[in-house]
Amino acid sequence: MLQYVDDTLFFCEANTKSIFNIKAILLCSEFASGLKVNFLKSRIGGTGLDQSSLLRFAAILNCKVMVTPFVYLGLLVGGCHKRGDFWNGGVKESAG
Repeated sequence: MLQYVDDTLFFCEANTKSIFNIKAILLCSEFASGLKVNFLKSRIGGTGLDQSSLLRFAAILNCKVMVTPFVYLGLLVGGCHKRGDFWNGGVKESAG
């Protein structure tokens, strides 16, 4: 897990048990802190994972599927670093 200000990234194995564990952690955190996780603003992504599994995991978490490459803390994550547009701002940060 990585946290910065109000962003949290979870890394786990791509299986249903791990996804339910993450959901349980987030719900317990809500209960303990009194703060709410906005699952509709949350995203899930995967590497080497078929789209149907990714969609199933997104449904469990009630969130959207992340599109790669994406910008995190001003850095481009994913994509092909050998392509010129990767380094020339070829991907714009999406709103929401």
